[in-house]
Amino acid sequence: MGDDIAGQAKAGPTSAGTTDERDWARKKIQRRRELATHATAYVVVNLFLVLTWWFSGGGYFWPGWVIAGWGVGLVLDAASVLIPKEITEDQIDRELKNRKR
Repeated sequence: MGDDIAGQAKAGPTSAGTTDERDWARKKIQRRRELATHATAYVVVNLFLVLTWWFSGGGYFWPGWVIAGWGVGLVLDAASVLIPKEITEDQIDRELKNRKR
């Protein structure tokens, strides 16, 4: 999936950054798009389940199990995409400062 595009990115550095930086940016954009697709599927499927529950007479709210379980997965996926994983110089300096205490 997207191998042709990745192959084009490896053609060489450009004025916008090195090939590695472009590959990193491409992967980051792809992960955000996948997260948006995941969130959309979550909303559509769970809306369908809630409507099915509603039109079948209500009662015990069984869609809650799917909403909660899938919601945990969605939150973990969002965290892996949206929370920065890169180690910054500030974080390194802070750790070194804490070690010296």
